Amino acid sequence: MVTIEASPVPTRSPIIEPGLIPAALTATAAGLLALAPYATLPALQVLTAAGWFRLHGMWPARQGIALAVLTGFAADAALALGGPSAVFAALGAAVPVLLLWGAAGPERFSSLTVLVTAAGLTGLCATLPRTPHLPAALAAVALAVLLAAAHLPAVLALAGATVATALLTSAPPQLLVVAAAAALIGRRVASYDFPSRFVHHTAGVALPLALAAPLLQLVP
Repeated sequence: MVTIEASPVPTRSPIIEPGLIPAALTATAAGLLALAPYATLPALQVLTAAGWFRLHGMWPARQGIALAVLTGFAADAALALGGPSAVFAALGAAVPVLLLWGAAGPERFSSLTVLVTAAGLTGLCATLPRTPHLPAALAAVALAVLLAAAHLPAVLALAGATVATALLTSAPPQLLVVAAAAALIGRRVASYDFPSRFVHHTAGVALPLALAAPLLQLVP
């Protein structure tokens, strides 16, 4: 009797990291934010919302994206009128509206979760222009994603971006470490679950900057 063994089925990793083009787009966005933060911020918020929904397999999700973007714009206005604490007030006021929008049934819990997190991300982006040493922090973000896209290990990308930016600027090292680390985390998040090219060119571009925004506010 001849036993035929089935050959192992090759499996592909669900983690596909964004390449050089998304990294270059992130670096370009970082440059624009450094030059004109308030003018560029709305575009970052739109890209963040669209990328977040598509990353979670929800598309076109026009209403959800619109609500998340409007939350971000409300946070922009609140920050301009009332300072950083007003951003959290705006987000707190937006949550009941988002909950009512998603209250059609338990099957919409997952979509509601994506909506609330998208609104939180876009809203917290509003804090980015208030970051101390903003150009230096954005340079660390840009360098980190470019080095990671060049297939450097995360530790080397983090160290390289931090050291290079520290040598060129007078920003505190801890700020640069947080900026570079947030960029790498955002890039990693955009790599999960077989992401499409669209995900790489939206979430892969925006999340390194969007995640850096709130984390940079925590640096003393």
